[in-house]
Amino acid sequence: MSDTVFLHYDQAQLDAQINLRARWPEHEAYFARWAKESAAFRAERTGQLNLRYGATTGQTLDLFPAAEGPAPLIAFIHGGYWQALDKSDFSYLGAAFLDHGIAYASLNYDLAPDTGIGEMVAQIRRAFGWLQAEAPGLGLDPRRIVALGHSAGGHLAAMASATDWRAAFGLREPALAAAGSISGIYDLEPMRLCYQQPVLQIDPETVRDMSPLRIAPPPGARLVCAVGGEETEEFRRQQAAFAADWRRQGAELEALVIEGQSHFSILDLLLAPEHPLTAGLIALTGV
Repeated sequence: MSDTVFLHYDQAQLDAQINLRARWPEHEAYFARWAKESAAFRAERTGQLNLRYGATTGQTLDLFPAAEGPAPLIAFIHGGYWQALDKSDFSYLGAAFLDHGIAYASLNYDLAPDTGIGEMVAQIRRAFGWLQAEAPGLGLDPRRIVALGHSAGGHLAAMASATDWRAAFGLREPALAAAGSISGIYDLEPMRLCYQQPVLQIDPETVRDMSPLRIAPPPGARLVCAVGGEETEEFRRQQAAFAADWRRQGAELEALVIEGQSHFSILDLLLAPEHPLTAGLIALTGV
């Protein structure tokens, strides 16, 4: 019998829990459709593309303003296991929010292997600090900015939620009102131990300091988390553990397990305004 490497998983089992593209080979069709629908969205909607919030190539965002301001903002952080995809693939999600008077942004950040996860977290925090500072000129309400991420982006959104904004940026008020994480990763230890490690190069200190499950929530933290019922055991376990831990420490956290949805199909639920996931995220903005 093979030795266990994490919880009750041996190496092959752990890799299978993490290898989402192998589990759902139709992921390529999702990626192609998201990119096509996003290009169509950008052709139809007025946006400010490639706004720079930091010095490096990846630190840019696309902003699609609401019809009237100052408006709340939902800012999306893409997944791709911290090493793939692009903000331009997710413009299409703006349709879920603009019609409700909510501005929408899609964020980029520098990717692995050239950039470590700790630096990615720092960049995403910088992005939200920049959005808060620039909010008046962008037609945004600086008190109603919400981070939203999917997969690795869910990890980054949760880390943004865990930020001590006064210590990190000297801000009197948090740069985020709330956060949403869809199919998020909350513990980096299995990532350190799986087949992704040669690219990600996660060390024990990064696991300790950059895993939302291992960090106390700041006062007033509000989140909506969701995971698909068809996702792997590890993804469902992580959300349950994270939700229980942060609730115990005082966070206001709604955790949804959405039956019949995979790691990829769940994202399209955002286009259904009546769905509890979309409604919960909209509610975080105060609309």
